[in-house]
Order: sequence, then structure tokens, then C-alpha cells
Amino acid sequence: MTAPLLTASGVSITYPGQSRPAVREAGLVVPEGAAVGIVGESGSGKTTLARALVGAIHPARGEVRVSGVPWTQVKRKNPLRRRVQMIFQDPLGSLNPALTARQTVAEVFRFWDGLTGADASAAAERLLAEVGLGPDSVDSKPPRLSGGQCQRVGIARALACRPHVLVADEPTSALDVSVQAQILNLLDALRQEHRLALVLVSHDLGVVRHATDEVLVMYDGRLVEQGLTNEVFSHPRHPYTKALLESRPGRPAAIPVRAGEEQMTGCVYAPRCPFSQPDCEAGQPPLVRLGAGQVACLHPLGPGGTPAESGR
Repeated sequence: MTAPLLTASGVSITYPGQSRPAVREAGLVVPEGAAVGIVGESGSGKTTLARALVGAIHPARGEVRVSGVPWTQVKRKNPLRRRVQMIFQDPLGSLNPALTARQTVAEVFRFWDGLTGADASAAAERLLAEVGLGPDSVDSKPPRLSGGQCQRVGIARALACRPHVLVADEPTSALDVSVQAQILNLLDALRQEHRLALVLVSHDLGVVRHATDEVLVMYDGRLVEQGLTNEVFSHPRHPYTKALLESRPGRPAAIPVRAGEEQMTGCVYAPRCPFSQPDCEAGQPPLVRLGAGQVACLHPLGPGGTPAESGR
């Protein structure tokens, strides 16, 4: 049996100098052609998990595997490293300001394919044209390009590796609204043409609902719900997911913290949950299967948006 393109199991990450883990025992599977969204508030751990998925950081516990091989065993020149590429939130900051768009992409062809001179340059120009960067911009450096153009360069750089999975971390959040749709449509077209899987990290729930088939919801570094995107958005089972979906810009998704949050030893969301019960203080609920998805809650919500009488 062929291993999934990308898997994470039991991933826990704590940054140096921090006492609380940024990610706690997270896991996911990305099969060929899948489109998986990761959502949650700022600080939920979604970007940290994304960085672990591309091998940029290694978890203290658990592991991430690319085509069945742990990232810790994948050296810099190992072809497996080509298979998972990242599109960054800050398109300008992710590019070398001293290199033109053509040079940025040509570097990838030189490193992985051994192309030199005119061959690398021509390959870069063709790929930049594919992502919609015009010939008048290919020899411009990032400071002279717009945010949308810089993001197109970043996408071309990722595609030059001929990846199987794109991990996109808030790929449109730094762009003007008028450009966001263009980039999202471009990613969708490229996914279809190149048969790419996508992991989309975003706070924009509308984008995630439109662009993904499966969604994972993170809170305080933990996965609290996972399932088919349409099902989770239509019938959230975790109270936090419900609050997140009901939130609006400028209004926090979580209910204000109640007294004693720091002393709570049970469910991490219980201090903010309107449906918490005494047994929620016993321990953190594990992520368990419920219907077609999974939820980490002792009292998951029923169709009416309130906990079912029987709980699990």
C-alpha cells in the first residue's frame, strides 16, 4: 500500500523559552489530491503546525512523514524534500530582495534540475508566465512588485520544485481584497492542472469553506474538531467550532474567560464554554470519532447547536 503524501502523528512543539506548547499532540493525513483546511484563532498553533508539515521545524514529540519517511531522515538534497512546498503569508518578506523574479525561480531549477544559464532562465520565465506574471515584471526585484505579484513569484518558486503538496499559510491575508480572489483562483487552477494536494491555513473561514474538502479546527495548540468541510461548517460538534463560525471581524470567537482558567486541569476550552459540565474538569478529552468526523468534547453539540442529551 502506498503511503499518504503527508502525515503528522502526535505532534507536540514548544518554542524555546515558552512553557506552554504551541502545538499539542496534533495529527493529520494528506492523501493525493486532497484539500485540507486548518482554522483557529491567532495563537491556536495552526502556523506552527504548518511549519512542521514542511519540515521547517521538528516536533519534540511525534513525527511528520513525507511519503512515509520522517522529515528527520530527509536530507537537504533528498528528492523527497521537493514534494512538500510552502507558500508564505508575507509574499514580500519571503523573497530575496536582491534577486529578480526570474532569478528567484531559476535558482530552484539550478538546484534541483541542474539547469544552467539560459536554460534555467527560460524555464523560470515559462513558469512565471504560467502563474500570471507578465514579461514586463519577470526581471523586476520584489520591492518593485505588488503584493499580488510577489505572491505569484512565491507560488512559481514552489511549483519549480514539482511538489505533490502545497502548504499555504494565510496566502492572501497580506493582499488587497481585489487581489485575494485572483490568487485563490490561481491556486485552484494550478491544483487541478498539476494534481496537487493542498493544506490551507487561514483565519478566513469563507476561503476555507470554498477551497477545501476537509477541515481541522485548532484551539490552544490542540485539534478539537475534524471532518468534511461542509459538514463541520453546517453542523459544528465542538462548542469552540460553533463560536468560531459565529464570530465576526472585531468580535472574539471565544466567550470571555471565566475565573479559575489557570487552575483548570480539564478541557482547555471549558473556561470559555457555555456548555461546560463538572466532568469537563476531569481531563482533556481525546479526539474521538463522531459520525464522519472527530471531536474532542465530552458533550458534543447536536443538530440544534446544543449538547445532545446522551453526549457521546
